[in-house]
Amino acid sequence: MSERPDLRVEMVSNPRYLCALRELMISMSRQLDFTETQCSQIALAVDEAVTNIIRHGYAGRTDRPIVVAVMPFRDVARGEGVRIVIEDEARQVDPSTIRGRDLADIRPGGLGVHIIREVMDDVAYERRGAAGMRLTLVKIRQPSAPARAACP
Repeated sequence: MSERPDLRVEMVSNPRYLCALRELMISMSRQLDFTETQCSQIALAVDEAVTNIIRHGYAGRTDRPIVVAVMPFRDVARGEGVRIVIEDEARQVDPSTIRGRDLADIRPGGLGVHIIREVMDDVAYERRGAAGMRLTLVKIRQPSAPARAACP
């Protein structure tokens, strides 16, 4: 992570902390003026990503590190948004093999990657040096709904 985050959370890979992380993501998103729908989407994407790290990357181990960093930004072409970078020290995989399963394959679970890609504007997986993976999520803030004109 080369950019200094506004918010940085270091946690262990214990699922008991997922609820707190979701609540933090919702609160952070509200502070950055995302819509309520977007706040829920950001929290869902981060929850799915960290759950995947715990389940697949760390094979359920509850003592491994996960770092979540939040960086708001303003882009001339895209507007305001937030970049969320999630790093781990889990086993590395080829980023090109990380795909959501076919939705025609109806069964419980296994939709995390698909959900993340659907609710976020940019999603990028990459290997981190010698160990671990990095997931970068970007959400562009929708402009607020226009104010209704007052009745005459």
